[in-house]
Amino acid sequence: MATITYVFTINHVAEMLGEDLELLQVIVRNSDNLTYGNIVSVVTGDDEAITALTDDRIDELNQMLSAARRSPEAWNEFLDSFVDDEELIARVKAKSPR
Repeated sequence: MATITYVFTINHVAEMLGEDLELLQVIVRNSDNLTYGNIVSVVTGDDEAITALTDDRIDELNQMLSAARRSPEAWNEFLDSFVDDEELIARVKAKSPR
């Protein structure tokens, strides 16, 4: 494995992928959803931290989302499986191109 020399904040990843920030935060919050080791918490002060991802995790996250969007049914199932917040699900579904 190559040495990690930089990471991307979750906010930047959401912008890069054109995804809802809160959706990505929900997915990344559960470490079982992505391969362990490349999700980084950057401490910015007392009790404050920012989540950041490596290139590999961004690719994995993007592939996960692309696979989930293969059909409207798969996307709805994905959202129901990963997100407990009905308002977030509604907002994400409203933004979906399908």
